[in-house]
Amino acid sequence: MRDSIEKKSKLVSLPPEAGRTYDMGTMKAIFKADGEETGSKYSVSEWWLESMSTGPGIHSHSEDDLFYVLEGTMSFFMDGSWIDAPKGSFILVPAGIKHDFENRSDLRAGVLNFSVPGDFEKNMPMIVEWFKKNPTSSP
Repeated sequence: MRDSIEKKSKLVSLPPEAGRTYDMGTMKAIFKADGEETGSKYSVSEWWLESMSTGPGIHSHSEDDLFYVLEGTMSFFMDGSWIDAPKGSFILVPAGIKHDFENRSDLRAGVLNFSVPGDFEKNMPMIVEWFKKNPTSSP
């Protein structure tokens, strides 16, 4: 039986490219649904990297990260090494595992990201400010 005080998900319908957008130079995140819409259970976002650009840098956090490559080839760091993940690839990074992603190709690349549990988006204003001071570069 579900707890009666559990936050419920809201109905969300967005056209292509819509959502809360966070511009970080050669990297852009578009949050489709996050804590407010999902009752903090998960966050859904797209991450787009221009050609030959680095991602957020090697990091870990308390959420599981699930990635599905939407376009291009994204390179992922996990378990101490890099792999190339072409369109259609799926990556699961458990909480606490160091990881990163970047676009080492000549074409734009994007991933759909699910963070479980949600509320990751609360970090985005701070992340955007960090990237203003530390712009992404070529891999």
